[in-house]
Amino acid sequence: MFNKISLYLKNFDWIMFSSVFLLACFGLAEIYSVALGQETVSLLNFKKQIFFIGVGVILLFLFSFLDYHFLRNSSHYLYLLGTAVLIIVLIFGETVRGTRGWFFFGTWSFQPVEFIKIILIIFLARFFSVLATQLRPWKHLILSGAGGLLFIILILLQPDFGSALILLLIWLVMVIMAGFNKKHLFIIALILLTVLSGLWLFSFKDYQKQRVLTFLNPSFDPLNQGYNVAQAIIAVGAGGLTGRGIGFGSQSQLKFLPEAQNDFIFAVTSEELGFLGVSLIILLFAIFFYRCLSSLSKINNDFGIFFILGAAGLIFIEMFINIGMNIGILPVVGISLPFVSYGGSAIFSAFILVGIIESIIIRSKINY
Repeated sequence: MFNKISLYLKNFDWIMFSSVFLLACFGLAEIYSVALGQETVSLLNFKKQIFFIGVGVILLFLFSFLDYHFLRNSSHYLYLLGTAVLIIVLIFGETVRGTRGWFFFGTWSFQPVEFIKIILIIFLARFFSVLATQLRPWKHLILSGAGGLLFIILILLQPDFGSALILLLIWLVMVIMAGFNKKHLFIIALILLTVLSGLWLFSFKDYQKQRVLTFLNPSFDPLNQGYNVAQAIIAVGAGGLTGRGIGFGSQSQLKFLPEAQNDFIFAVTSEELGFLGVSLIILLFAIFFYRCLSSLSKINNDFGIFFILGAAGLIFIEMFINIGMNIGILPVVGISLPFVSYGGSAIFSAFILVGIIESIIIRSKINY
């Protein structure tokens, strides 16, 4: 038993783990800073985040020791479970900021969609790995798209446009990685444009349309939808090279910046730690992505390769969208910064993803 654990720990990618753990520590420091700006200083969220990170690390190691083949073989059951949970949350869930996508247990909350992302990656990785040697592109596109579409529809019903967009992008990234030719990808792009046009006309809420219009022209509504973006851009620009110091960011301390510990934590970090601080954060993300991609040549099965590509793709998409929101190049869609933003569900799911990646790497090294 101890020899097996020792072997696992020897083949554990400690560099990958260190990068995501340091990202979580950066977030923790900024959540503490945001707490200092409250009228009545409360460190409740700071203490909760310590707990979330601690549990997240435990989950990471548990999933790294778990044989990932179990997840592969259970992909269909996980998919059914995810579908059931999304239906249940529509019926019994609580509404937060206009989205009926939460379960509450006293003062603690749980957002299922964060774990649906993992389930979709597992489902698609299994799907494409099983069909990797078959040449039926349209059938594979339709079936995999249908699998993702059910989740997307259920999430749009909440409505949570940001999370639905993430699931769509996960599917698109994994389709591209599966090696479909350019003709198929071009047709997919046309279909997506048609669907998005239909959603804009018949499904998008007024506030969602307003966010897109504000993105195209931030000065369009500077006191309402454009306010968040404008304040975030001010915070990012105010940090300079070294920042104003933790606890001294005027935008977050004086509450000019909304959702400072969630959607706009990158702007808080930029103001308080400056260009050097955010460069270090981006470097830590780059190390994580490098370790993911450099491990692919050692992975001895298609499922493992597809899962790592999907998981790294998810983290990159969320990172890119969140930073883009904070610097005004993308619309505000309520996507948190992986490992850094406050929130238990997001932290747990991100660390579980890393744990499964570690499981794949460990077992490929020891030829398990």
